[in-house]
Amino acid sequence: MLGTLTRYLRFMGYDTRSANELKPGNSREDTELLELAEREDRILLTRDAELARRGEKRAVLVKGRDVMAQVDQLTGLGLVKPRLRLTRCSICNSELQDATPREIEGADYAPWDRNGLHFYWGPHCGKLYWNGSHGRGLLERIVRGELPREERVLK
Repeated sequence: MLGTLTRYLRFMGYDTRSANELKPGNSREDTELLELAEREDRILLTRDAELARRGEKRAVLVKGRDVMAQVDQLTGLGLVKPRLRLTRCSICNSELQDATPREIEGADYAPWDRNGLHFYWGPHCGKLYWNGSHGRGLLERIVRGELPREERVLK
């Protein structure tokens, strides 16, 4: 699975779909992924060599183990640009919207000191985002192609 890469691509502003969206235990999963890629004009990213072979030009075999190696590979292939856009929710893939004061107040994890912060909202899942230190750190990792050692392990 490429869940971490999916989230990073969403942070980078790319509209992504995940195999996790399919029903578990589906014996036609590979075929459905290939059909979805064709129908929605998408590139299928996979760690499965056979699936990548079947997908031909519509599939990419992702070789790296850590997310920055994966982003580097996609950048080298000309599929992505290493930039942080924060236009999509990393959870539900919806386009982020400006958050209302009510939405901000409803998120118990929102910072208390909100001066100078801009808040965004994932309208389908309710996830709240803001332009804080986490976003700046993520931007640096994506642009430089670096992750701290403890974040290099894919779960």
